[in-house]
Amino acid sequence: MKKWEYATVPLLVHATKQILDTWGEDGWELVQVVPGPNAEQLVAYFKREKPTG
Repeated sequence: MKKWEYATVPLLVHATKQILDTWGEDGWELVQVVPGPNAEQLVAYFKREKPTG
């Protein structure tokens, strides 16, 4: 059975691609992006499989 870990990350509109690319390089898969607390910010939800062992 797979086990997952999750991360919630604030995304700044002017640096969205850079932030998403960085998390993707670390093995995180983007699940969803939702509006943040203000107009200049979004919140990204990521998941990745937990290492076994």
